[in-house]
Amino acid sequence: MEPVGDQDSRRQALRPIQTKRSAAREVEGDGKNPEDIKEEEEGEALSPVGRIFHETCFNVYVIAIAGCKTRINVDVVKANLEHTLLKHPRFSSLQVKDVKKDGGMKWVPTKVDLDKQIIIPSLHHTISSPDKMVEDYISNLSKTYIDYSKPLWELHILNIKTSDAESVAVFRIHHSLGDGMSLMSLVLACSRQISNPKALPTLPVKKTSNPDPVNSGRIWWTIRLVWNTIIDVLMFLATTLFLKDTMTPLSNGWKKGGGHVPRRFVYRTVSLDDIKLIKNGMKTTINDVVMGVSLAGLSRYLNRRYGETKEDKGATQKKNNLPKNIRLRATVIMNIRPSPGIHVAAFLYHRVMNHTTICFSNVVGPMEEIGFYGHPMAFLAPSVYGQPHGLMIHFQSYINKMTFVLSVDEEIIPDPNRLCDDLEESLKFIKDAVIARGLV
Repeated sequence: MEPVGDQDSRRQALRPIQTKRSAAREVEGDGKNPEDIKEEEEGEALSPVGRIFHETCFNVYVIAIAGCKTRINVDVVKANLEHTLLKHPRFSSLQVKDVKKDGGMKWVPTKVDLDKQIIIPSLHHTISSPDKMVEDYISNLSKTYIDYSKPLWELHILNIKTSDAESVAVFRIHHSLGDGMSLMSLVLACSRQISNPKALPTLPVKKTSNPDPVNSGRIWWTIRLVWNTIIDVLMFLATTLFLKDTMTPLSNGWKKGGGHVPRRFVYRTVSLDDIKLIKNGMKTTINDVVMGVSLAGLSRYLNRRYGETKEDKGATQKKNNLPKNIRLRATVIMNIRPSPGIHVAAFLYHRVMNHTTICFSNVVGPMEEIGFYGHPMAFLAPSVYGQPHGLMIHFQSYINKMTFVLSVDEEIIPDPNRLCDDLEESLKFIKDAVIARGLV
């Protein structure tokens, strides 16, 4: 899991987008370095992880939903993309098969036509439920792929007012362009602080310390690290070979799902101050709080789903309908080292995910209000589709808010908004319990 971290820790500003290509132009003026020209002509091979995200069983796309407080000026966005996002070679390159080598894919620079990358659908502003329309529009994106004849990213601009924004921008980016953290950092690098339009967003950085190696129990810490590593490796091997989660209504086996099936994306925004209150009262971390809220919310949801299968459907929330000794685990994808066995690695990834139930991700966001090319942002909600799991939960912080985003297979979770309600109510119950016990 990518940690949210301590929001009270020191700040670190993002850096402007710098690439080898742009650095060469700065050195040579309008010309290019001959080595860079040769490298661009031949094309750089995709990384092992990038190649995995092109496997049939693991073709994953990142969705980043940004709500803006004003209508989006398309001309302003186009003009600024030229000087920010398109500076990155991966956003201005095609992915083509390398016929000279092993048939793998490589990056080939191309001229980007922003009219093909930016999609502006025709919208009727008299729609009775704009929130549902936006939700359906984003869900429909998960039914399609981006054509390989252009760079594998798109920006969809929906200038329609919803309950929490005046307009919505949706980035769709193939996961082979980068991992979640790097892609989010790149998107945020296209924004600026509202209070200081020339300043990039600042992100909280976890405080580091240099404990004394003897007095702080460094030896015991090392022993625990080695032991936990051994256990993690054994659990990974067991999960790959035979260890499966308990079959529940959230499992792919309960309803056939996973892989390339349509996803529905729903999100809910809560107060980050409430999460901090629980964190301080229980002397824990924000990561622990969001995991606890997730566990409580999923327990409420599963309890209701199991209760619906019984004859007495009344008061299903008040009874414990959960089976005993239930095993329900989450998966987090980590980067891998260069390896020739891409198909094997993809198979292992897919097998581990099919033997677990949920995928989690926590991403820390800016500490101050930011603008997307001058458009103040109301919220930020990232997610993915193409993964085997029927449920993926993202937590994204932004200023004093926390947004949790669900990516669900509706064949497995037909009522994702009720699951959102369960998560929100669980946070409230935990907060009330902390206050009632006088922990704050």
